[in-house]
Amino acid sequence: MNKLLQTFLLLTLSIFAAQATTIKGHVYDSKTGEPLTGATISLDKTNKATSSGLDGSFKIDDVKPGHYTLRVSYISYKTTSLEIEATKEKDDYHHLKFYLEPAGKDLAVVSVMSKQVRGSEREARRLEQVSVPIANIVSARAIEVSPDLTVANVIQRVSGVSVERNSNGDAQYAILRGMDKRYNYTLVNGVKIPSPDNQYRYVPLDIFPADILERLEVYKSLTPNMEGDAIGGAVNMVMKSAPDRLQVTANVATGYNQLFFDRKFMSYDYGSINHKSPYEINGRAYQAKPSDFHKGVFNYSLKNPAPNLVGNLSIGQRFLDSKLGIIVSGSYQNTYRGSNSTLYSSSVSGTDAYATITSKSDRKYSEQQKRYGLNANADYVFNTHNKISLYNFYARLDNIQVRDAVSTAYNGVYNPQAGNAELTYSTRSRLTEQQIYNSTLQGDHKLFDDHFKIHWSGVYSSAKNDVPDNTTISVNGLRQNNVDSRTVLVTTAPVTRRWERNTDEDKAGYLDLTYTANIGGSPVDFSAGGLYRDKQRSNFFNNYTFAPVTATDRYGVNFQSYTDVALSVTNPGGGVNNPLTYDASEKVGAGYGMVKFAINKLQVTGGARVEHTNQGYNMLFPAGELRPNGKQVYTDVLPSLNLKYLLNNNTQLHASYYRALNRPGFYELIPGGIANEDYKEKGNPDLKRAIADNYDLRYELFSPTAGQLFLGGFYKRIQNPIEYTFQADATRGQDTYYTPGNFGTAHNFGAELDYIKYFNKVGVKANYTYTNSRITTPKTARRINSANGNIEAYLVDQTRPLFGQSAHIANVSLLYRDVKKGWDAQLAAAYTGERINTISQFLNNDLWQKAFIQMDASAEKRLKHGITIFVKANNLLNTPTKLLIKGTNPANNNIAENLVSNGQTLIRNDYYKQSYLIGLRYKL
Repeated sequence: MNKLLQTFLLLTLSIFAAQATTIKGHVYDSKTGEPLTGATISLDKTNKATSSGLDGSFKIDDVKPGHYTLRVSYISYKTTSLEIEATKEKDDYHHLKFYLEPAGKDLAVVSVMSKQVRGSEREARRLEQVSVPIANIVSARAIEVSPDLTVANVIQRVSGVSVERNSNGDAQYAILRGMDKRYNYTLVNGVKIPSPDNQYRYVPLDIFPADILERLEVYKSLTPNMEGDAIGGAVNMVMKSAPDRLQVTANVATGYNQLFFDRKFMSYDYGSINHKSPYEINGRAYQAKPSDFHKGVFNYSLKNPAPNLVGNLSIGQRFLDSKLGIIVSGSYQNTYRGSNSTLYSSSVSGTDAYATITSKSDRKYSEQQKRYGLNANADYVFNTHNKISLYNFYARLDNIQVRDAVSTAYNGVYNPQAGNAELTYSTRSRLTEQQIYNSTLQGDHKLFDDHFKIHWSGVYSSAKNDVPDNTTISVNGLRQNNVDSRTVLVTTAPVTRRWERNTDEDKAGYLDLTYTANIGGSPVDFSAGGLYRDKQRSNFFNNYTFAPVTATDRYGVNFQSYTDVALSVTNPGGGVNNPLTYDASEKVGAGYGMVKFAINKLQVTGGARVEHTNQGYNMLFPAGELRPNGKQVYTDVLPSLNLKYLLNNNTQLHASYYRALNRPGFYELIPGGIANEDYKEKGNPDLKRAIADNYDLRYELFSPTAGQLFLGGFYKRIQNPIEYTFQADATRGQDTYYTPGNFGTAHNFGAELDYIKYFNKVGVKANYTYTNSRITTPKTARRINSANGNIEAYLVDQTRPLFGQSAHIANVSLLYRDVKKGWDAQLAAAYTGERINTISQFLNNDLWQKAFIQMDASAEKRLKHGITIFVKANNLLNTPTKLLIKGTNPANNNIAENLVSNGQTLIRNDYYKQSYLIGLRYKL
């Protein structure tokens, strides 16, 4: 009986199913043919309705046979309807196409202005399609719905790009196609900006809040009218511009880092810091006293940090019949981040092939980051032939950091079974203030019936890095029977306080001239122009060392906190004769010629650029250096050719060749050395620029639904690549310095796949890049001299990948969007393959960063009256940074920690935990 009932029910359901049908289709713009997302599709006489998805598609299920009116409506478009007879056999209703017309078409007088929606995904795809150089573009909308807060985090989603992270796990520098950050440059609105970095010319991208961008452009090839020092590529941040009507956007959000649910945040009285050292305040002859130094830097406290606070406000409009456009946007981010880190120090001794671990340092970082961004732009359109613009941009990042470390020496006292060890407690308080300012006045003019175009720019930029009163205090300690205690200050330089500051100031002028001639019935653009930039850098370094007045004073007995320690200044002059106090300059003059034309389906853009460089430095207080000042003058000819072949309206082949250079940074030329925490560094006045020939070929498919498929390959041949190695000092032979050098010819090649596809309410963004590079550099090995039995060092050439290059990087983002219900969500995963993090002077002892996956997520729900609620979550998998040596030394097996596995030795392990943010956004 039961089987009979089940059979009857199945037959009944089958009959109803057979009587029902599904209506499917797409909605398009009648003029552009582009799909419309969020159109409402309703079926009269029923309660059935839906909305079109990301690709314009829609579907209505379970429609019973009958006569219906299908209506399609969309804001600012005319509603359309279609009478249908729904039957299972009527296949025509399974792929309907609706082309909506703008609502204003019936006006007696129509003024049509074709203008793309700035900041949209579709506009980003259009710009990629028409771009002459090979490019990838991230739209403002993609940034808005992503989990990312800074430009550095946004750029990691781009194909061919990996990032180098800072001590709290956030992205900081971009590595393009396996080329280290030194091989890229950064632009704001197409104008190069200087770097606040105290050593190099590359720009830390974590300074920039992402929410003030209209789009982010990553260029992987160059044209003659682009500056030529981008072997890896160029990053262009396009700031928001004035909208046609009043537009107000604002957001505010708060959140927390999981790390500080698990431990306290360590802070100090950074407000008490003197931004100038006693030497700067009182003059060079002044002998500093302990009373000149405020003790607030030792006033450490543990607390629960305040919640993170993130906010943005943007207001823009056009006035005077749309002639004057003004927009002001600002961003503020106050976040608390940190990490728990374990670092194992190592050394290579005797004839061992691999390093021996000598000590361990458990470090806890606590960082408060205050990030500011301000964009103020104004433009005035005199008429259709003349326009002038003024762009102003300011970014600042204040990083207040405390690093609290406990080091364990693996010496004769170390006995993990008994719980005994010698310890060193070291606490560093550091405030880093970085800022970039750019002001650009531009003009665009058309003459002779638009045949002649002039574009000019006057630019002033400055970048500053200030690290005042960077203080470290170190105290000896003991572990006895698993009980740890502090004892007395360390013997050598127990307290150091240093002031560092550098300022770059750029003044530049650009001029671009274009004449369009009609040759053979086709327009041909002839362009010429150039630039001149005067860059001036000043660098200041001043440090003081201290010792306890009574060396036997014990912690907890003679002093209860570091603020109680009685100290004397051991170098009251402040070490002003430091080689890192210097002035430097760089003057670059460039000119180019370029031609652009099309022959049938082939578009050609080619020409050459000439750049003349005059770079020099002057050490203000040389300390025995043989070359306290120096200069490099050279001229480079940089040809380039970009070809684009249009297979059809949506598909093209894109090929390019260009030659580029990479200039040394000022710090890299200064021969004076400095003892940093992990090793000594110094510059190389004979360091040459690197020159590279770059080849690209990419197949590009653009879907009308804002999707795409890119498949391409690249090859780079780099002459005199700049890499860092450990080398003996020429004047102080007993010292070894981490020094830049040129090493023959390097090769870098790879392939990229970039895919975007939308399926109704679901979308997929994915990219994968394979990169293979090779460079040969000398390494030190050791052997026993057969003649005398002594250990001797000798050099061996070793071939390895370029510094920072991962063989495999990939991104996958799953998107969900329901326009009708106001939902947007994203789950984003980024994979970075293993890569060299630090180059060792010894054969096979380079430090490799282990491959890792970072997972982030975001979601937003649109409410009424222009309000949206959103959430962002980062590092969901709590992915650590792990540094390894690809080899093992049997001596390390005695260490209690499990450092050796799979033939590798762990050197560093950093954990950052998850970060969460929830907020509101308003749009008018």
